[in-house]
Amino acid sequence: MLKEFKEFAMRGNVMDMAVGIVIGAAFGKIVSSFVADVIMPPIGVLLGGVDFSSLTWVLKEATEEAEAVAINYGVFINTLIDFIIIAFAIFVVIKMINKMKREEEPKEETPAGPTEVELLTEIRDSLKK
Repeated sequence: MLKEFKEFAMRGNVMDMAVGIVIGAAFGKIVSSFVADVIMPPIGVLLGGVDFSSLTWVLKEATEEAEAVAINYGVFINTLIDFIIIAFAIFVVIKMINKMKREEEPKEETPAGPTEVELLTEIRDSLKK
């Protein structure tokens, strides 16, 4: 069983998937930073100095004994923008991969018409009849 697991884990597809997951996680962090540090500040300035990450809807105020209960919809907006950027980047990459695959596929050859000899043979046979 250990030998089978080792063969499974060392298959090319599993290793490719592991590399993809690690790169995807790093890409997600880059996009999150891009959204939080580059995109959202100018949007916040345009909207009157709003910091999206601090936007909340307080359901219950904080007391001495309990913390406030709030819905952090600003963080949700940042996460939503992260998702849109990541989804678009993946869409572009998949589109490029599909385009490269189409270019690599051999084009179907159009069936060649009859050769000159075949045409002449048909004419000759028709004249004989």
